[in-house]
Amino acid sequence: MTSTTAPTRQARLVLTPNTSMAGLLDGAWWPYSRDLATELLPLVEALRDRFGRVTRITANPAPWPVALRKVPVGGYAVHVGWFTEQAPDTMILLSYDLGRCDLLVIPPETEPAAAARLMAAASAPGNVHTTGTLMSEENATGRLLRESGAGEDAWETDGGASRQPRLHPRPVVGARMIYLPQGMRR
Repeated sequence: MTSTTAPTRQARLVLTPNTSMAGLLDGAWWPYSRDLATELLPLVEALRDRFGRVTRITANPAPWPVALRKVPVGGYAVHVGWFTEQAPDTMILLSYDLGRCDLLVIPPETEPAAAARLMAAASAPGNVHTTGTLMSEENATGRLLRESGAGEDAWETDGGASRQPRLHPRPVVGARMIYLPQGMRR
């Protein structure tokens, strides 16, 4: 008899390195869909070595279309608490062994470049930005990049010369470490 269960994908997860510089977040998670029943198993498995057995999570129900109270993961169920007061882009995972893990949840439809910037910012040691701040800064960065790209496209069609892209982009000055092309610096 063959199994008809779909293979689970590896969680797109990045965690803050174990350092003495504690931040507000323990990392970021970029699920493939908004189906928590499907997405939770790979996440819990990826966190097991560092945080132990996850037994409960808390989340805002807005980004998740189905609000389950328990999600089966392997041989046990993870209890889900839904809190509208919690930031929509935050998930808190609780473990009997090692406490809690606070993650930025990146929407599944996010473009890969934006997701990479968000994952890097959320997992930076000593990060002091909330999930809401990170998401709003990324929205502003994405908008600036799109506007900048539209201007360069117009320049190219007018016969202007294109600049060679920098191999090593410079970070934005300040506490956040979201990389921008050279032309986007303030």
